[in-house]
This record gives sequence, structure tokens and C-alpha cells, in this order.
Amino acid sequence: MLLKLERGFDKFANIIGGFTAIVLVLMILNVFYDAIMRYLFNTGDIAMQEMEWHLFSVVILFGVSYTLKEDGHVRVDLIYDRLKPKKKAIINMIGVITFIFPITLLVIFSSIGFAQEAYEFNEISGDPGGLTHRWIIKAMIPISFSLLIITSVGFFIRNLNIYLGLHEYEDHSIIHEAQKYKEEITKKTGDK
Repeated sequence: MLLKLERGFDKFANIIGGFTAIVLVLMILNVFYDAIMRYLFNTGDIAMQEMEWHLFSVVILFGVSYTLKEDGHVRVDLIYDRLKPKKKAIINMIGVITFIFPITLLVIFSSIGFAQEAYEFNEISGDPGGLTHRWIIKAMIPISFSLLIITSVGFFIRNLNIYLGLHEYEDHSIIHEAQKYKEEITKKTGDK
């Protein structure tokens, strides 16, 4: 039951990751277009320039949820890397409950009014020719942190499954990744 639930949360996080990847490609295309127009044709569009940081914001805000699912967030912890998988799972579960949930809920509830106010006042860019509907990008803050709550539940369940021994811990540390890479290279060069 817990493994099936974990797979469901992982699929949800993969959808967020796919959406984030699409937005990233759109951002790259936008930057490319803006650079071509500015440097080759000496023209520019304020709205397209503002769209760059709007899209960048969406990539960062939504990418956090997918990064948590992939356990790709940055850790600077010499002790954590040396612990057994069950102890790592306990630390991760405690971290979700004591840090991720409270901070995420705080951001959600404090940013809803921020987005609502932008919507009610029909906030637009202060620059002439800039983007309208500023509330859309401000609404991404509570939406993305709500998605982070959901993926945090999935992360908690994954670590609970590891603690219960229902599946193995996947080590994503730099040391482990370097070791895997070294083994792959050795295997390829040894086959020749």
C-alpha cells in the first residue's frame, strides 16, 4: 500500500518536472529571441524581457518540488553521508515535519494575500510596454509551495518505506555518483 502511494506521489512530481522542463525551454527560446532582436536588429520588447524573469521564476518555484522528489537538493553534511539508510530516512522524515511543512505553510498563507492584492488592483508592470496581469506570476508562489507540500508527503512516504525496509535507499551523494561513474568507465574500458 505504501509503495503504491509512493509511486503515485512520484508520478505527480514527474508531471511537475515535465511542466518545469517545458517552461525552461520556453524561457530559453524567449532569451534567444530577445538577444537576437536586441543585438542584431537594435530593437527590444520590454514585455519579452519581463517574460524572461517571469519564466525563470516559474522554473525555480516549480523546480523545487521536482528536485525534492529526485533528492537533488544541496546538502553540506559530512555526518549525514556516513549514516546508514535507515538513519538517513529518519532524518529526512524529521526534516519534512519540522522544516519543510512549517516553512511551506508559512509561505503559502503569507503569499495568498500578496497575489490577491495584485489581482484586485489589476497590477501591471511599471514599465511602458511591460506585462499586464502581474497577479499571475505572484499567484505562482502559493501554487508552487502547495505543490511542494504534496511532493513533501511523497518524500516522507519514500523515506518511511526505506525505514520499513520496503525498498532500498538510492544514494544521490556526489561521492556515490562519482563512484558509479568510475565503475562505468572501468567497465567500458575493461570490455575493450
